[in-house]
Amino acid sequence: MSIGPGSPLLLASGSPRRRELLAQVGVPLVVAAVDVDETVLPGEGGDAYLSRVVDLKLGAALAARAARPDLAVCAVVLVADTSVLVDDQILGKPSSTEDARAMLQKLAGRAHRVATRFAVATSEQDVHAETVSTTVWFRELDDEQIARYAETGEGIDKAGAYAIQGVGAMLVRAIEGDYPTVVGLPLAAVVTALQRRRWLGPLPLRAS
Repeated sequence: MSIGPGSPLLLASGSPRRRELLAQVGVPLVVAAVDVDETVLPGEGGDAYLSRVVDLKLGAALAARAARPDLAVCAVVLVADTSVLVDDQILGKPSSTEDARAMLQKLAGRAHRVATRFAVATSEQDVHAETVSTTVWFRELDDEQIARYAETGEGIDKAGAYAIQGVGAMLVRAIEGDYPTVVGLPLAAVVTALQRRRWLGPLPLRAS
């Protein structure tokens, strides 16, 4: 069954950015966030971490679909996770304003990699998973600029402590790669994966 009004995509994420990206191209969807342990294991690299966490999220999403009658109409499930990587060190979501400042100091004046891994699946046996990366260069930032941005609170729930789609755009000098990947979902790659499996028809599915 392909994605459509009668069988919406199950987006197993609480991220409003991912929901907005899919909605803007007309993908019918139902949101049902899943909760998994996203603690980084000792010695775990960025790509290994993303693969493990996305696998955990997919398992939880498929289990939620099986357990909830209201999700049974969703033939296809989508999960994703985004990490900011500096020298393969994972910068997750800051726990405080002080933590956000420390992360931003690491990013200031240099390049980092934003990697988003996603998986689309109809079952445990029918899965496509892919990681898309974008390089982001930050401007040189002094302590006052870093403190003022951190105190906005915008980056508290964002990997790397900034939101490129918000005030955090002022921190960025340049990017190389896919902008939606930095926001939280490589939209073109997701749509391509769905269409290649004939799980999704031509877009937009409705007029904007």
